Amino acid sequence: MTESASRTSKEDGQSASSPGTRSKSGGTLVTQQGRTTIADGVVAKIVGMAAREVGGVHALGAGMGRTLGSMREHIPGMTKSVSQGVAVEVGEREAAVDIDVVVEYGVAIPALAGAVRENIIRSVEQMCGLDVVEVNITVDDIHLPVEDKNDDSGSSRGSDKPRESRVQ
Repeated sequence: MTESASRTSKEDGQSASSPGTRSKSGGTLVTQQGRTTIADGVVAKIVGMAAREVGGVHALGAGMGRTLGSMREHIPGMTKSVSQGVAVEVGEREAAVDIDVVVEYGVAIPALAGAVRENIIRSVEQMCGLDVVEVNITVDDIHLPVEDKNDDSGSSRGSDKPRESRVQ
């Protein structure tokens, strides 16, 4: 095989004996009839939805990103970004994922990270036919139940109201 023929074969991801390139999940992305390209944004949305499906994940994104995202929701015509806190790198046959999560208090973080990782890999491989080579998870914050109570009552730590008793 000549050098140019070898390079073309490698670039296409095909060998002389295979009709197309298949991922582990069985989806053909490169065939003799053409190539399927999946945009980074599509994979990022799938990753965001897959991460949110796992119990114990409160939100996605780092502190400032979550703040801007919550402000964005209040602007007419704007919606919450499903891919907030998600960064992906997508190639022809593989994808790599970086994700920032906020976990619920009391959840075992290593077990949660494992469940998030498995769900992301399964979802991306099933829906896109891409092999996920890595999923890097950063636990950016922990959501405390007290934060919900403060949000509902409108009180803040710096208020002049006396603190409620924590014991009965």
